[in-house]
Amino acid sequence: MTTDLTIALDAMGGDLGAGIVIPGAELAAIRHPTYKFLLFGDRAKIEPLLDRYPRLKARSEVRHSDVAIGMDEKPSQALRHGRGKSSMWQMIQAVHTGEAHAAVSAGNTGALMAMSRFILKTSPGISRPAIAAIWPTLRSESIVLDVGASIGADASQLVEFAIMGEAMARCLFGLTRPTVGLLNIGVEEVKGLEQVKDAARLLREMKLPMEYVGFVEGDDIGKGTVDVVVTEGFTGNIALKTAEGTAKQVATYLKLVLNRTWVSKLGAVLAGSAFAALRDRMDPRKHNGGVFAGLNGVVVKSHGGTDELGFATAIDVAIEMVRNGLVEKIAEDMAALNSPQLQVAE
Repeated sequence: MTTDLTIALDAMGGDLGAGIVIPGAELAAIRHPTYKFLLFGDRAKIEPLLDRYPRLKARSEVRHSDVAIGMDEKPSQALRHGRGKSSMWQMIQAVHTGEAHAAVSAGNTGALMAMSRFILKTSPGISRPAIAAIWPTLRSESIVLDVGASIGADASQLVEFAIMGEAMARCLFGLTRPTVGLLNIGVEEVKGLEQVKDAARLLREMKLPMEYVGFVEGDDIGKGTVDVVVTEGFTGNIALKTAEGTAKQVATYLKLVLNRTWVSKLGAVLAGSAFAALRDRMDPRKHNGGVFAGLNGVVVKSHGGTDELGFATAIDVAIEMVRNGLVEKIAEDMAALNSPQLQVAE
């Protein structure tokens, strides 16, 4: 399956729709020269853009849909008017029927999750899916979930998130036993909500392909203390948005300081290579793509405001999840979790 993957794309999703999706798919086509693409959306908008990229056009099929889900639509509204006919729905349906191996959209997150869950359903043993983000750290990268699929989680759901996260880390980072930590207000065992402490007890007892290290705090995310950080969606989304805002704030401060005097401008020129390396390391486009973990199929959400490089990165993430069997790994580990012989350490 590594040589003939088909990726379904919602060509109308995101702030700029096909204007970003098509050139992003071209970059992905260059990186993965044997893969094919199903493009869902308005044919009149897609085909003129596709004509500019003969390489991509030769390996793509356009499926027409004149219904696009708005970025501000509520999930319930999107389900009502987009069911069966929107570009987003048809893209996910292609994964469900086996025509495509993964789906990528920069569209409305709530609508994408609602449709994905409705069409693909959750994997056996998973009560609800989570959005897993790739987080740049001082060490390398980590997986953080949930970053906004839903609000709140009980202990068993946090355990499910941990299983989804370690499976994704094995797929993306090639790790045998990823380290996993529960996000908490302190590392002491007596601190935190009861459901978090209960999840910690369960994770300590389980025989699964992960190394549970205990509680981690907010600053541990950026440090890369663990490979997988587990939390519920409300906290995870706040952490994600705070990190994005802080990165922009620091970048703005640097620009202001470096342009203040001629001495600082000269220093910026002399340190140009260092600043270029920093900019490259913090480039959000190179960490784009939230995986909807826990579904019977691979769905990746790209940031709605990204450019073609960011969208291509989201496609790369989807490909890695398929090639390394994310859905299968989660199913295997959930089966082990529910097995009396493997559930609890002796």
